[in-house]
Amino acid sequence: MMEYLLVLIIALVLDVAFGELPNAIHPVAWLGRIISWQLKLCPEGNKPQLLYGTIIVLGTMAVFSVPLFFLMTYLRDVNTSAFIITGAMLLKFTFSLRELHRAAIRVKSPLEEGDLPEARNQLGRIVSRKTETLGEEAVVAAVVESVSENTSDSFVAPLFYFLILGIPGAIAYRVCNTFDAMIGYHGEYEYLGRFAAKLDDVLNFLPARLSGLIAVLVAKLAKGSLTRAWHVMWRDHGKTESPNAGWTMAATAGALGIRLEKEGHYSLGDTVLPISAEAINQGMKIMWLSAGTWVIICLGVTLIVFT
Repeated sequence: MMEYLLVLIIALVLDVAFGELPNAIHPVAWLGRIISWQLKLCPEGNKPQLLYGTIIVLGTMAVFSVPLFFLMTYLRDVNTSAFIITGAMLLKFTFSLRELHRAAIRVKSPLEEGDLPEARNQLGRIVSRKTETLGEEAVVAAVVESVSENTSDSFVAPLFYFLILGIPGAIAYRVCNTFDAMIGYHGEYEYLGRFAAKLDDVLNFLPARLSGLIAVLVAKLAKGSLTRAWHVMWRDHGKTESPNAGWTMAATAGALGIRLEKEGHYSLGDTVLPISAEAINQGMKIMWLSAGTWVIICLGVTLIVFT
């Protein structure tokens, strides 16, 4: 049905034109507060935390997505315009290209002005690693990594689940991905966040590989090397702790001819060219070109499946 095509197009226009809502009224920010509240009720002990983590992830996904399934089904049957407008707004909340671009710019601008401390400060808002001691090259590498990984996690994946499961699927994915971002890592939340991390790995398995392939295909358009992007992606994608993050990061490193390195964790790509703030611009070109390619694919699939 053409309604799904319009939902997708309007959601994309909303993102490019307006970006993100303020945190005070953003549904994903509300979700973050709900997760923070759930953490306060966490039991002690590894096994109880593992069980509790599983319950809150699945329960929250159901609470957000099941009512939306019935709402969207109802709106589709009674009011097409309401279905399209509501669906577009809900889908928009599952991704944000414009904000990802702006976050990268907020790091790049102080770098170009020679203000490394401010660049580190801005970087700390988009990555989980400590940024206080990073040099300029490490800051640039971290931005390129974040942009490339989030192209998959925060754009390709939500639309992937929209294509196969509609609005409820995209929302359920965003809930899981938010849990993973907040508690799905080792350390304090190792047991509590284990299920969220594993489920996020499963959900991103196909989107990450699609994103890596798309990054390879657009490498030449971003004035990079397609063959090097392909080679480095296949060689280095397994070097990251995450089974998914390495695909887009390695493809981007290869395309740009730079080395992306997180000390003590991984090193992706080869130092063909010196790494500088210009790499952030090139990384964002790959992001936008990848996003555009994925949008074309999504529109084509929507036309074939829903018309």
